[in-house]
Amino acid sequence: MKLKFTLLATILATAATTLNADMIYEIPVTTIDAENTTLAAHQGKVMLIVNVASKCGFTGQYENLENLYQKYKDDGFVVLGFPCNQFGGQEPGTSDDIKAFCSLTYGVSFPMFDKIDVNGDDQHALYALLTDESAAFPGKIKWNFNKFLVSRDGTVIERYGSMTNPESGKITKAIEAAL
Repeated sequence: MKLKFTLLATILATAATTLNADMIYEIPVTTIDAENTTLAAHQGKVMLIVNVASKCGFTGQYENLENLYQKYKDDGFVVLGFPCNQFGGQEPGTSDDIKAFCSLTYGVSFPMFDKIDVNGDDQHALYALLTDESAAFPGKIKWNFNKFLVSRDGTVIERYGSMTNPESGKITKAIEAAL
């Protein structure tokens, strides 16, 4: 009986993961240029989804994220930046302000999106999918520059906190394995 229950639980967990993997590409998002879209354009790529902020102690990670993007983009990798002002008011600007800051200060060329909430009542659907209790790595986002590595099939591979440098061996090895 225990074996049957374990097998059923494994099947249901796999089905939920697959369902969530497919769902990630259907969630509506808005680009930093105010274009409504989904993540479908990135289907089949390894994605690093990051909540970002321009006035944070971790803002220098923009440079690391851009370096990763440049290094692996031709292999099917993309960084997706989602500005968020929920942590210490560290992303107070408009989309135009954010875009100009990222471009001029860090040469950011990876896709950026409109400012969103990653926690709370107005939590964006993408972050609800990434962090809810049925997610692979559940739990609230604690600060800016949390990172989710997503496989080519839309499955979340790993979650990294703010303190983990995007160019750390931990992340680069996981990206290379996913590619």
